[in-house]
Amino acid sequence: MRRYPQEFKDSLIQKMMPPNAVSIPHLVKETGVSDVTLYKWRKEYNEKGIAVPADSSDPENWSAGDKLAVIVETMPLNEAQLSEYCRSRGLYAEQIEQWKQAALTGFQKHPQTVKQNNREHKKDQKKIRQLESELKRKEKALAETAALLVLSKKCQAIWGETEED
Repeated sequence: MRRYPQEFKDSLIQKMMPPNAVSIPHLVKETGVSDVTLYKWRKEYNEKGIAVPADSSDPENWSAGDKLAVIVETMPLNEAQLSEYCRSRGLYAEQIEQWKQAALTGFQKHPQTVKQNNREHKKDQKKIRQLESELKRKEKALAETAALLVLSKKCQAIWGETEED
């Protein structure tokens, strides 16, 4: 098993990140490092909280985990550092802010939203009860009609055709 220096690993991971976004198959041809090793390194960096997205073509298509890793990485940065970070990754500060707001919104439960959901649930339950009672009424009417049809056929079989027709 071949050992690679940490600087070499870091440089290859940097190449995988935006804006370079060199694909792993291309890096395999370029460096001779196996694809399994490169995937393993990328996974290790992702587990450390460093965003190395698999789909670096469009940051909006990144996984939620990659976006969260970027948010965590950028939290302690000041404006200048954030700008540098964004340039090196091919991102915009506004994107990161939107991702942060989306994450925060996902964690929060607004009381108004909960109340609205409860009201809608009650409306739905009322509608379900109404439809069930209407269904029962129609089933009874259908059963009664079927019984009358059977009786009329039996009467015709016993007494024959009526002359009222």
